[in-house]
Amino acid sequence: MGLREDLERYRIVGEERRQDLAEFIQYGDLGQSLPDEVRIPIKIVDLPSFEYDQRDMGGVGQGQGGTPDVGQPVGQPQPQPGDGDEEGQPGEEGGEHEYYEMDPEEFAQELDEELGLDLEPKGKKVVEEKEGDYTDLTRTGPASTLDFERLFKEGLKRKLAMDFDEEYVREALKIDGWGPQKVYEWARENHIPVSRPWIEDAYDDVPSDELGTWESIEQMEANVEQESTAARIRREGIKEVPFRREDERYRYPEIIEEREKNVVVVNIRDVSGSMREKKRELVERTFTPLDWYLTGKYDNAEFVYIAHDAEAWEVEREEFFGIRSGGGTRISSAYDLAAAILEERYPWSEWNRYVFAAGDSENSSNDTEERVIPKMEEIPANLHAYVETQPSGNAINATHAEEVESHFGRESNVAVAYVSSPEDVVDAIYTILSREQEAIEA
Repeated sequence: MGLREDLERYRIVGEERRQDLAEFIQYGDLGQSLPDEVRIPIKIVDLPSFEYDQRDMGGVGQGQGGTPDVGQPVGQPQPQPGDGDEEGQPGEEGGEHEYYEMDPEEFAQELDEELGLDLEPKGKKVVEEKEGDYTDLTRTGPASTLDFERLFKEGLKRKLAMDFDEEYVREALKIDGWGPQKVYEWARENHIPVSRPWIEDAYDDVPSDELGTWESIEQMEANVEQESTAARIRREGIKEVPFRREDERYRYPEIIEEREKNVVVVNIRDVSGSMREKKRELVERTFTPLDWYLTGKYDNAEFVYIAHDAEAWEVEREEFFGIRSGGGTRISSAYDLAAAILEERYPWSEWNRYVFAAGDSENSSNDTEERVIPKMEEIPANLHAYVETQPSGNAINATHAEEVESHFGRESNVAVAYVSSPEDVVDAIYTILSREQEAIEA
């Protein structure tokens, strides 16, 4: 195996040793990534190379101008870093890392594999209409688009429906005492598609000496065999097919609507005094992968970040996860602001919408039941989600998540997830995204 193969092998090993995606989401440094570039740490795998042994400093040398003469010792080896000197101790420094970079689309694919999902969102806004295959038909159009095959088939069906054994009917006209009217009635009863005028013309052509050839219809049928249409066509072929204008159809292309997959994600976070550092970190670990995932799934993704205590205000992403306020909590203020922003900037007819909120489930008295839940029902969205972050267990008044979950239940577009530690984050993401997949498949 040559050096080139060695390099490739070690590169593959390095990629395989990148952190497991779930481990990265739970414990990794999410801040190293950008909105359009996810950086997952990998352990460095040193590539093989030739080096001089720095400890092998003994031996003899030769030279002039102060360099040792032949046979003179060159001195004792000097201590080198990492050789056991007392200044450093093993394990004091962390392992080195490089990064495996993926775009949000690849991240979404890997997360789908990790969670066993296959979310395929639908486009909403029509951005282009183009012609597809000529599969639709109309009654008018250019001659060049006439569907002749269909026209021929319709004419052939009519030919077969109108065809009958003329000689067989002529024999019926020779029955003693039968005239055109009697033969016409007999033909109708036997589903022979012959017209009254044709029978009258044929009767006039029957020689007088042949009238009365048969004493009865039973005698005629016993002696004359009716030939089927299929047998007659095989014998004689088809001389003409009756075409009618009413059978004409013209092909025109199916109009295909190209829909852009637009999505807006509204991220809402409680920044009140009770939302301490650990709770804020759990919110970030849940919301950030969701943002990457939806960016990878949609053609165009936009994000709105709303912070709230007793009041709500829009913020930039850079400050969203770090804000902390000393105020109280009124979650409905955030939903009021979200509804106004969505109505003004992101019409439901053109945008897929996700409204994700997170906090420790503490809320002002009756706000959840009287204002938040009605507002969630009022805002059209692909999915509403609430993530409760309570590292130390539920507080006595932390009931918002339970109230929302109890009201909406499983049969809705509302997901509720509970996160008390980093180990819960991936399950929370699955809870949210699987609810969205159920809604799409329904």
